[in-house]
Amino acid sequence: MDLGDLLTPDDIYPTMRTSSKRQLLQDLSERAEIRTGIAARQIFDTLLQRERLGSTGVGSGIAIPHGKLPGLAKITGIFARLEKPIDFESLDDEPVDIIFLLLAPEGSGADHLKALARIARVMRETDTVEKLRETYESDAIYSLLTDTPASNAA
Repeated sequence: MDLGDLLTPDDIYPTMRTSSKRQLLQDLSERAEIRTGIAARQIFDTLLQRERLGSTGVGSGIAIPHGKLPGLAKITGIFARLEKPIDFESLDDEPVDIIFLLLAPEGSGADHLKALARIARVMRETDTVEKLRETYESDAIYSLLTDTPASNAA
């Protein structure tokens, strides 16, 4: 499974505007509802519950909010780049502007962890992240995410 298995160019939001972490999670939940058919409120509640365990802001301006949902057919991703960074209570206290939302079926187990690891590998590539911050076209961002060696690594 590579990142192309998790998202499509339509799942890329290169210029999102939001004022807070809570608002961002609500906006992403609404977009995920369109993709998954699962109620935005259920997605939002799942993401909030996960955030209460500890921030999914992993550092360097990147967050990977994630959760497992009953009734979800397959692992699904949404990528967003914010116009202005926001406080996300990240591990390094830096504001976040790159978000990769990951939703997985409730019983996905190891596949969920593999998808998270794959996303994290791509987000550790500083050259890729720099290009993601400079790119405003959904198709170009999709290519950056799916054409990197780490996006296809086992």
